[in-house]
Amino acid sequence: MFAQETHVPLGESISRSLNRASSHGSQSNLALDSHGDENTTEYRIKAVEKTGSSKPISLWHDVTLVHVDPATDRPTPYLNFVCEIPKFSRRVLCFGSAAWNATKKFEIATDEVGNFIKQDEKKGVLREFKKGDIFFNYGCLPRTWEDPTFIHPDAEGCRGDNDPVDVCEIGARIIKTGEIRPVKVLGILCMIDEGEADWKVVTIDAEDKWAPFLNDIDDVEKNLPGTLSAIREWFRTYKIPDGKPPNVFGLDEKFMDKHYALEIIKECNHAWKDLITGEKERALDTCCDEVKGLVRKLSKSNLVDLAPMDDDEAPHF
Repeated sequence: MFAQETHVPLGESISRSLNRASSHGSQSNLALDSHGDENTTEYRIKAVEKTGSSKPISLWHDVTLVHVDPATDRPTPYLNFVCEIPKFSRRVLCFGSAAWNATKKFEIATDEVGNFIKQDEKKGVLREFKKGDIFFNYGCLPRTWEDPTFIHPDAEGCRGDNDPVDVCEIGARIIKTGEIRPVKVLGILCMIDEGEADWKVVTIDAEDKWAPFLNDIDDVEKNLPGTLSAIREWFRTYKIPDGKPPNVFGLDEKFMDKHYALEIIKECNHAWKDLITGEKERALDTCCDEVKGLVRKLSKSNLVDLAPMDDDEAPHF
């Protein structure tokens, strides 16, 4: 049973958008599959319909931002969280005679048709987190996009990082890569990653035993002291083993509250809508060539198989 919480106000448009065959409001009618050999650049984890349909399900575009109760087909107070990296997934990795401890850096392939989950790579080399275990489930919010043409006033003059909004889920459950879970939004941290704004939303699984006691960011510090500072320090230092400097943070390194977090999510949901409708690409004339390339890469590759959407497709808070 889900913890009780006040509903996030939604417009009438959400009920109409849920009727699209390609929209999935929860994990209930989806299963996970994979293809390619694990530990290679060809390995992909994908969501498929349990009915056996061959149409690819995009974990970025085809999953609603607002969680929908599969029993009633009605919106809930929670958002959908797509897990990319499970907590405590650090493993001994081997290559030839060499062995080392690392966490595979899985992420949604935003520039590929279908948006399957892959292990990130750089110049053909698979990427890993060499720092110690991640103690939270890490992933993103579907139907959000951190717009690289937008500079948030609290982001130290940095633009968006061109990805869905990141999520740190702090519940006890280990969530599988590709699994979709309903979560309560608690707060947000503004990380500055190599000159880009990279927001980290703090959430908890709606079915977690701590969920009834956590309704805002102050509740986390009160009931789970040390959790927030540990999250911030993990993100500050995780690139140091690769020879890079520590990350920095905006807003005096503070975790902002639930209200602030929901405003950021709302902005990024609207940015996603501008991306998938083509509005963003049509407004690129004043942007530099680097940013134009980022946006057009997304617009031209992973949107080719999306059905037309009306103006009410995106959920509204």
